[in-house]
Amino acid sequence: MHKPMDLMRDITESDPKIAELIQKELGRIREGVELIPSENFVSKAVLQAMGSVFTNKYSEGYPQKRYYGGQEFVDIMEDLAIERAKKLFGCEHVNVQPYSGSPANMAVFFALLNPGDHYMGLDLVAGGHLTHGSPVNFSGRLFNVHPYTVDKKTHLLDMDSIRKQAKETNPKMILTGLTAYPRKIDFKEFQEICDEVGAYHFSDISHISGLCATGVHESPVPFADVVTTTTHKTLRGPRGAIIMCKKEDRYKNKYHPEGKKDLASLIDFNVFPGIQGGPHDHVNAAKAVAFEEALQPNFKEYAKQIVKNAKALADELMKLGVSLVTNGTDNHLMVIDLSKKNLTGKGKEIQMVLDAANIHTNKNTIPFEPGSPFNPSGIRLGTPAVTTRGMKESEMKVIAKGIATVVDHYQDAQRIAKIKTEIKELCRGFPLYPGLGILQ
Repeated sequence: MHKPMDLMRDITESDPKIAELIQKELGRIREGVELIPSENFVSKAVLQAMGSVFTNKYSEGYPQKRYYGGQEFVDIMEDLAIERAKKLFGCEHVNVQPYSGSPANMAVFFALLNPGDHYMGLDLVAGGHLTHGSPVNFSGRLFNVHPYTVDKKTHLLDMDSIRKQAKETNPKMILTGLTAYPRKIDFKEFQEICDEVGAYHFSDISHISGLCATGVHESPVPFADVVTTTTHKTLRGPRGAIIMCKKEDRYKNKYHPEGKKDLASLIDFNVFPGIQGGPHDHVNAAKAVAFEEALQPNFKEYAKQIVKNAKALADELMKLGVSLVTNGTDNHLMVIDLSKKNLTGKGKEIQMVLDAANIHTNKNTIPFEPGSPFNPSGIRLGTPAVTTRGMKESEMKVIAKGIATVVDHYQDAQRIAKIKTEIKELCRGFPLYPGLGILQ
């Protein structure tokens, strides 16, 4: 006789190897400082939504327009996520279904451009993203990119140069956004350039969306035709993405499904059925939870503290003799320039030594990289995760001292061990997920 599967079996019993790894990862993040700008720590409520029974449902289509039955509660949940995102960002239309930032960007490319069309995006080495035009990515393989970069001396965006380039190349789209540019972006001026050359303005704010939603950084939503963001990073939600856009397509020069001449339907069509099937309902539920959290007054204070911490960390690093790209930061991240320490191409090695000291970062290129993408000359740092833990400016000084010591003495095992001890002691004062076990 067939026995039904035991759905309530504990993972420690059914898969002790994975259970052990989960527990070890929990220990790692508790005892170290997470300084990777694209990482954060979600709330228990977000974890609960991601681990909910919504993971079992298949929901191709959109609310009230599904291809499967049993969608009553999924529809309500997705509508809640949409309305909360619209309220949070003040946008006209939102699609909450993209699985992650890269497919969200792909959907926008397919909506606004035809293969072979010309566009402009920030060069990867200067702080852009793979999907902003890298030659190894779909954005560089299927479309003709004219990358814009930063000034050679200041490493800042030169808007006059970008305007001139736009007039010379006549792009159909200009993509704004960053992954390693530590200064503010003037989205309004980018929009003016787009208007001058008749280009769509597509903005990817994956890194700064939590800052944009709270007014800590200018938001592109009032200006750009389409805006994408991941829902983790400064937004402090689950790993996923959303696409925001204006309802009207001001150029009306693209194929629209079912004869609809609006941008919203074009975006939706290119998410599903364009590049995705059924949405991840459990992640969408977690997105809804995160949006509700971000709508609370204390989230704005959190966003402000992210920037305060970043500035404090940057200032202290520079006081200790560590050079930064653009000599500081205006947002949540900064990039150490190791070439100024005669450590060109040592980014990977320094990252590994920082890991050994329980300081988790990522190697990164610097503008006009003298090394290579695999062995770059920069280290990228960010403050969203440590700010979530409650750390403030005084803790940034302790962390800066540890980073500077590692950079100056990366081959000294004793010094590295001492920094690790100091970091673990610092982290004990800021417990992460207290009382949380594997299944709680």
